[in-house]
Amino acid sequence: MAEPYTSRPRLRTSPPVFFGSAAVIFAVVTVGAVAPEVMDDLFSTLQGWIVDTFGWFYMLSVAVFLVFALGLAASGLGRIKLGPDDAEPDYGYGAWFAMLFSAGMGIGLMFFGVAEPIMHYTSPPAGDGGTVAAAREAMVITFFHWGVHAWAIYAVIALALAFFSYRLGLPLTIRSALYPLLGERIHGAAGHIVDILAVVGTMFGVATSLGLGVMQINSGLSHLFGIPNGTAVQLGLIAAITALATASVVSGLDNGIRRLSQLNLILALALVAFVLLAGPTLFLFKALIQNIGAYLGAVVEKTFNLYAYRPNDWIGGWTLFYWAWWIAWSPFVGMFIARISRGRTIREFVVGVLLVPVGFTFLWLTVFGNSAMALDMGAASGAIVAAVGENVSTALFRFLEFFPFGGAASLVATVLVVTFFVTSSDSGSLVIDIITAGGDPDPPVVQRIFWAVTEGAVASVLLLAGGLKALQTASITAALPFTFVMLLVCFGLWKGLRLEAVRRLSQALPPEPPARGVQATWQQRLRSLVDRPDRDRAARFLAGTVQPALDEVAAEFRRNGLEAALQVSDVEAAITVFHGDEREFLYAVRLVPRAAPDFAWRPAAGGRDGGKPAPEHWRAEVHLLEGGQNYDLIGRTREQVIADVLAQYERHLHFLQLIR
Repeated sequence: MAEPYTSRPRLRTSPPVFFGSAAVIFAVVTVGAVAPEVMDDLFSTLQGWIVDTFGWFYMLSVAVFLVFALGLAASGLGRIKLGPDDAEPDYGYGAWFAMLFSAGMGIGLMFFGVAEPIMHYTSPPAGDGGTVAAAREAMVITFFHWGVHAWAIYAVIALALAFFSYRLGLPLTIRSALYPLLGERIHGAAGHIVDILAVVGTMFGVATSLGLGVMQINSGLSHLFGIPNGTAVQLGLIAAITALATASVVSGLDNGIRRLSQLNLILALALVAFVLLAGPTLFLFKALIQNIGAYLGAVVEKTFNLYAYRPNDWIGGWTLFYWAWWIAWSPFVGMFIARISRGRTIREFVVGVLLVPVGFTFLWLTVFGNSAMALDMGAASGAIVAAVGENVSTALFRFLEFFPFGGAASLVATVLVVTFFVTSSDSGSLVIDIITAGGDPDPPVVQRIFWAVTEGAVASVLLLAGGLKALQTASITAALPFTFVMLLVCFGLWKGLRLEAVRRLSQALPPEPPARGVQATWQQRLRSLVDRPDRDRAARFLAGTVQPALDEVAAEFRRNGLEAALQVSDVEAAITVFHGDEREFLYAVRLVPRAAPDFAWRPAAGGRDGGKPAPEHWRAEVHLLEGGQNYDLIGRTREQVIADVLAQYERHLHFLQLIR
């Protein structure tokens, strides 16, 4: 197989993807910079054509993604890990949820949390605005746009990437999700096109969010300090905050993005708690429960509602824009979620990704949306509706004026938008860089800087080319071709998981009884069970028993016409047997340190444990392609090791037979 990327001293790229994506993006940027009026007209024409022609396709596709994700979690496939069987999650639940929320939709909630419910309240898709019924419907619509459908889109891409990369060892790129359909052709032109579509969709999706974010930052600064609200200031803000995002992305996932995500979550919790406690608290708790119930009651009807019997322009500016926005974001957020979700089961992943961020999102929308409508009907006397009608980006700050310490709350909100902006930009830059580097999870810093700066440039050009309208149309346009890719990804993931289910079935095949003279005596078995070897003795066993056994087996495979390779190090001995285009067989024995169980050591006198940790002992554990098998070989003879290799190889052959 050809190498997926080209290595240079300071640049590691997949040239077709890197330069192809850059060419498409810079072509759009150039046209927008040179002739913004032409791009504005083009965007207007494109949005109308896509909504009229493909609106049904967006709605049906998103419904498929939701049903697919929930079906996987509910099925027996939900027990499969996103990684080897012995993998453990890289991040605890707190850090995981914080990064999910920050990367997923933080900027959007800040921008639309007040504005969207107010806009649906005043101008619903059907019926009269400004009524109690319109207020209830406004919250159902807002929940629908920000609920499980959005996160199902992210979950589909993230599941596919995590499964094929961490479970099967393929590159961490979108093309890997199509391996069951394309095979080795994913490394050719078809794979390049898929990754280019993912990069372009990600770029315009992130640029849309950055454009929305910087418009709101400008409004916040104008509200607090009187800074003019205009395009020139917004371009300067994009430059300044892109520099912060660049510094964060250079710091990496753990040092930069994780810490910023946790800061985002803390500030967001503080802001929502402030509004909840300073506002109509009891009413908001009641409204939250009622909103969730109304959403659950209406979700099926709204999933398939295209207003075919009452055509209007509302769905193109709202539901279809959101679906396209989430799809355009899905390569970015999906890869980012995959990157932080290694070691979790499919069921744990789907429940965590669909329910936990959605729960916080519903709380946020109720606290801000219902409070805004209640205020507008009462003390504000229409002021919030007027602010939304004048400039959507000012809605949050006009809303906070009606609370005690409104200026301080507006300052926290502005800082929160900035940190969300930085998190989205640096996460997007990292993901685009991974894709254009052929799946390299740690690409060079200079490439991250390039893509971070490019995101700022694209957001700037889209603002110049028509503001919010251009941002919306860019998302809808970029998402259309990638929707087709996502449907293929679902099919590829289903095929890959079916093969995994067959492999698990093949593991149930009982091995042949060991050959005469291989069976251990009961005394030998007892010694191996209670033995606690140190590092040196485990290494001698690996070198003196396991390595010669695997060497002997590899030689016999070669004599029988199969290609077999032996890899040996101080802590591992492994044999790989190749079967042409079919899945290879791997049998590895690795030295693993473990803490001795309580019955194998005694604490020192004077205390329960004498202040000393349990001593280490070493195991020679068997690992297959699917991960660790959690059993130890130390104490076995060379013939017994060979018998174990053959038993596992027989299971592998059974698996290959089942999938043919």
